[in-house]
Amino acid sequence: EVLRKDWMFKLVGKETFTLGTADTKATINIEAISGFTYEYSLNVDGKSLQKFIDNRAKTTKTWVVQVDGEDYRVVLEKDTMDVWCNGQKMDTTGEFVDDGTETHFLVGEHDCCIKAMSCGKKKNGIVHCLLLDGEKVPAPTQ
Repeated sequence: EVLRKDWMFKLVGKETFTLGTADTKATINIEAISGFTYEYSLNVDGKSLQKFIDNRAKTTKTWVVQVDGEDYRVVLEKDTMDVWCNGQKMDTTGEFVDDGTETHFLVGEHDCCIKAMSCGKKKNGIVHCLLLDGEKVPAPTQ
């Protein structure tokens, strides 16, 4: 829960709030359609929710991995190579290797590595994969 207001009769309008550690601006729009019918829409960072999701899918790569019985969400920001785990920015070490780059970090006591390498096809660009203790983590299905 990021916002709570006690009001009785304000049924239409806009409410703006922030999301996450990056304080991303979000707005809920409530519009009366007819009678007691209302339409709700959510804008995130100035875009419709769907456009925001589509844009994030292009600029980030996300894996969900279970470590020691707990779920972790690992997100790579492709433009900055920043790595986030469950909303916390991770300390990383990057290095160049023969077939691309490797970004190393820890999840708990486990070694993780995001490998970035060319797939050889210009259209597809760079492929990223996550290794947990040396084992490849399957890419999530959309």
